[in-house]
Amino acid sequence: MKFIFFICSLLMSQAAFGQKTSVINNESTLFTLETPNGNIDFLVIDPAPKSKKPLFLFCQGSLPLPLYFNYKKEGLSLFGGGLTNFNYQDIIKSYHLVVISMPETPVILDESQLNDSYWYYGDSKDRDIPSRAYQEADYLDNYVNRAVSVLDYLSKQRWVDNSQLTVFGHSQGGHVAAKLANKYKKVSKLGLSGTNLFGRIDQDIRQAKRDIQKGKITWQQASQKIESTYAFYKDANNPEKLKNNPNLRSWKSFSQPAIDELLGFDYPIYLVSGTEDIVAELNDLAPLYFIRNHKNNLTIKRYYNLEHNYFEVQNDGRPDYKKPHWNDVMTDFLTWTLEQKTTANSN
Repeated sequence: MKFIFFICSLLMSQAAFGQKTSVINNESTLFTLETPNGNIDFLVIDPAPKSKKPLFLFCQGSLPLPLYFNYKKEGLSLFGGGLTNFNYQDIIKSYHLVVISMPETPVILDESQLNDSYWYYGDSKDRDIPSRAYQEADYLDNYVNRAVSVLDYLSKQRWVDNSQLTVFGHSQGGHVAAKLANKYKKVSKLGLSGTNLFGRIDQDIRQAKRDIQKGKITWQQASQKIESTYAFYKDANNPEKLKNNPNLRSWKSFSQPAIDELLGFDYPIYLVSGTEDIVAELNDLAPLYFIRNHKNNLTIKRYYNLEHNYFEVQNDGRPDYKKPHWNDVMTDFLTWTLEQKTTANSN
């Protein structure tokens, strides 16, 4: 495949202590950790990390998207789970920026290997259904455990400042970030973006009720959708159903509320979303839980009239892709991280 020729220009390639490294496109270092549970690929956005800086782990959202696209016309292009939606160069001035590949998904893919939504379907017969291998690996604890392995490895590198560790997760990645922060005690700053703290499944019920309010469907139709959601979630919690349908595993794990994970984390938390994002619309309830538990380490940031991926919303409810604001979101978060103390703050 074409991307092989790009990798021929790597500056280094070595295998030691169960890991391999190589430089891609003279802009990032690809690490491959060899673990008992399979290999884990991740990028440090630096072709030769040497300067000692703290880590910034970016936890990407859902779907088997590669870290690099190899376009027919433009050639190799960094995606990095969405890093190119904003000026990530600002982050690497202060941090070593890290992003982990999606499980069972090659780091670099030709566009011919992707479906119309630009994600990897692998050996699936249906281009709109991920491979079975990906479905079986697409659950919360797997993402968290992979991140722990990566952070454990990086914490031993001479160029890593272990005095602080920032983790930021968008959408599904927010659930990963929240559970990781609760489990991995070196995390000192946490950011969640467009994440439903109360679990993935309830969005379908809220959408049905919203459609009623907008006159799009009747109560009878909404009731059918809601009951169907109950039935689907019941299947996702049925061990026998899970054996035959690995896709249910993701729905079960990511529908668990993350609010308890946040309440168990005593360092600064930054919760951000667009006001038109139905995924995160319940997150304004989060401060009530923190107040009840006598915790004051939560900062909430709202971006008005923006949707899930921070595009402005037009009068007809559709996103205006000519008016993105991801860069504003990350600039504000980066400023916040640099202002925060790294000591625990729970009351």
